[in-house]
Amino acid sequence: MNKNKKAFINCNLLDGSENMTPRPGYTVLTEEDRIIAVAPDGQADTEGCQVFDLNGQYLMPGLVNLHVHIPASGKPQKKPVDAKKSVKFATSNALTRKYLKHLYKSYVHTELLSGVTTMRCVGGVENYDTWIRDMIRRGKAVGPRILAANMAISVPGGHMAGSLAYEAMSAEEAVQYVREIARDKPDLIKLMITGGVLDAAVKGEPGVLKMKPALVKAACEEAHKLGYPVAAHVESTEGVRIALENGVDTIEHGAKPTEEIIRLFRETGAVHVATLSPALPYALFDPAVSHADEMSRFNGEIVFDGIIECAKQCLANDIPVGLGTDTGCPFVTHYDMWREVQYFHKCCGVSKTFALHTATRRNAEILGLGDVTGSIEVGKSADFIVTEKNPLVDLTVLRSLSMVVARGEVIANPKIKKMPETERELDKFIQISPRTRAEITDGGQAAGSYNREV
Repeated sequence: MNKNKKAFINCNLLDGSENMTPRPGYTVLTEEDRIIAVAPDGQADTEGCQVFDLNGQYLMPGLVNLHVHIPASGKPQKKPVDAKKSVKFATSNALTRKYLKHLYKSYVHTELLSGVTTMRCVGGVENYDTWIRDMIRRGKAVGPRILAANMAISVPGGHMAGSLAYEAMSAEEAVQYVREIARDKPDLIKLMITGGVLDAAVKGEPGVLKMKPALVKAACEEAHKLGYPVAAHVESTEGVRIALENGVDTIEHGAKPTEEIIRLFRETGAVHVATLSPALPYALFDPAVSHADEMSRFNGEIVFDGIIECAKQCLANDIPVGLGTDTGCPFVTHYDMWREVQYFHKCCGVSKTFALHTATRRNAEILGLGDVTGSIEVGKSADFIVTEKNPLVDLTVLRSLSMVVARGEVIANPKIKKMPETERELDKFIQISPRTRAEITDGGQAAGSYNREV
C-alpha cells in the first residue's frame, strides 16, 4: 500500500460550487497533497491506496477564514485589555517570546482542527505571522495554509496602534513601514483606517476616520508597487469611501454603503470581507455577560448593522463578499468559523448553499487561490472536511467534524478544547434573524429565548 495515495470512498460529495448539491456514492483520490481523481465509486482506481470508507458522510472543501488575528484566543474579558502593554510583555524576553510561539502553534492547530484549511492573518505581533506560516510550510508546525500580514499600519491614537500596528505620522512614514513589513515577505499589507467599537470616544460614532487619505494612498501605492494587496480595517461609511478612493483591495468589516461606495467597489474591483462574529456580542449580548458599557453596546449594534447592510448591497450588485471571523476579539474563538457561515446565512439572507460556497470556493478566489484550493477538483490541493450530516440542510453540523484533510494529511475525529461559557452564550444566537434581533434590541424578551429557528 502506498501511504501517499489515499482513497476517500462512499461519500456524499459537495464540491464547493455556487449551486452544489450532494453527489452520493463518490470517491476522491489523493496523492501526496493533490486531488488526482473525483469520480463515482468504482470508476476510480483505488488499488494500492490507503482507503477511508466514509459510509455516506459528506465531504466538502476545507473552510477558508479571511480575517484572523492569531495571538489572541477570543476569551472574554471582564474589563478592556491594554493591548499595547500585553504585546510589550509578550515580547519582553526570551521566555515570554518562547511562550508566544507556543500560543501561535496552538492557535493555528485549533483553526485546522475546526476545519479551516486556509486562513489569512490580518495583524499580528511583530513578524510572528510569517514565522508560523513558514514553520507550517516546512512541516515544523501543524496548521492551515496561511497568508500573513504581520504588523499592520495605523496612526497615533488609531486602531491597535503600538500593539499589532505601527504608528505612522505621515505618508512618508507609512511608505517606510510598508517597506519594513515587506522585508519579511508577507502576503499582504494591512491598514487600520478607522477606529472600532472599543476605541470609539462618542456614542453613535464608531469607526471614526483616523488615517488621512494621503497616507492611505501612499501606503497602497507602495504596497502595490511591491506586489502586495492591501486589506483595511474600516467601520464607517466615510472610512469605506476613503479606502476605496485610495487603493484598498479588501474592505474588512465594512459599513452601510452609499451609491457612490457601490460605484467605487465596481470601478476598483475591491471586495467586502464581512466579519459578523465580533460585533454580535457587543450588539446583542446581555451587558452582564459581554461586560460592554452602554456606548460599546450601542456602537456595536451600529457596526453589526453596517456590516450586514454592506454585505447585502454588495451581493445585490454582484460585488464579491467574503467571510472572516476576526478571531481574537472577545467571544470569537479559533474554532468558530462555522458560526460566521451560519450568521451570514441567517443575517444576510443567503442560502445555506451560498454561505458554504462563500466560506470555501469564493473565499479562496478572493485570496487569489482559486486555482489552488476551495473546491473539490482534480489538480487542486487535498483540503477538505467531512461531516456526518448534510450542512446544506443545517450549517451547524460544521461545528463537529468527522475528519479534516489538509494538503493530503488526515486528521480523523478532531478534538478541540472549547470554552464552555463562551459556547453557552453564543449558542443562544445560533438561529438569530432580523426579526429576533429587532425584538432583542427593542427591549423584548431575554436573549436566551432566541435559540430557535425562525
